[in-house]
Amino acid sequence: MARVTDHRMLFVHAHPDDETINNGATMARYVAEGAHVTLLTCTLGEEGEVLVPELGQLAADRADQLGGYRISELAAAMAALGVTDWRFLGGAGRYRDSGMMGTPANGAARAFWNADLDEAADHAVAVVREVRPQVLVTYDENGGYGHPDHIQAHRVAMRAVELAADPTHRPELGEAWEVAKVYWCCMPRSVLRDGIAAMAALGEASPFEGLGDIDEVPFAVPDELVTAAVDGSAHAADKDAAMRSHPTQITVDGPFFALSNNLGLEVMATEYYRLVRGQRGPAGAGAAGWEDDLFAGLP
Repeated sequence: MARVTDHRMLFVHAHPDDETINNGATMARYVAEGAHVTLLTCTLGEEGEVLVPELGQLAADRADQLGGYRISELAAAMAALGVTDWRFLGGAGRYRDSGMMGTPANGAARAFWNADLDEAADHAVAVVREVRPQVLVTYDENGGYGHPDHIQAHRVAMRAVELAADPTHRPELGEAWEVAKVYWCCMPRSVLRDGIAAMAALGEASPFEGLGDIDEVPFAVPDELVTAAVDGSAHAADKDAAMRSHPTQITVDGPFFALSNNLGLEVMATEYYRLVRGQRGPAGAGAAGWEDDLFAGLP
């Protein structure tokens, strides 16, 4: 039985499947512990590639129905993780997947990348003030790897944290609320190196061949910037099930998965974070001295 707590956390992500890849084990763990977990997804992921051949007609350059299908995928993933509070920024379909930098989709009027920042942030402010999370999780300023929607999700989340705490800003959106801790998703370079070594031991090629040094992998950060490691190993099966709920975007193969751009990474049950706002809590039991609980130091 879940331990009932007053802990509340909000995850802000760009597309369906981002939440599971980055935070699936974390979300399942905190749901199981009785925390209120909310997911706010900014687009439907309409511009994603389609890995299931028989669903290829859903793609943006054909019937352009992938976004609607990915809502059902997200619903299944959230059921696997036990998350019951999941929403789309401003409502489903308000903002469209922007595609990659330089593509025609990136210039579309409805593209999330082109959204007015304060207008989009106010949709998130309403959620923050309603849910009143102590912890918010999103991407770093580069969106992890430079995708326009990830960068914009970062900007919207950080602006919403600022505006939600201001009692003079749009009181009709709810009572002001200050988020105590903000984390950015990250991957320690040491963990990535270990993952690549594990792939090599299984005869798998590194997905980062051609990049040169591991330091050039955009979402990998120096270990000293990491502040938290959440052990979700008890919920690894939940994360696996959630990943399999996104078949148009993810192919799961044993301990590894491949995205629609064939970027393979080891499926990790421990997920890593960088605290950028708030007071760092006590270190966990690990040798690195990182927090092992995103609510560490909070009541």
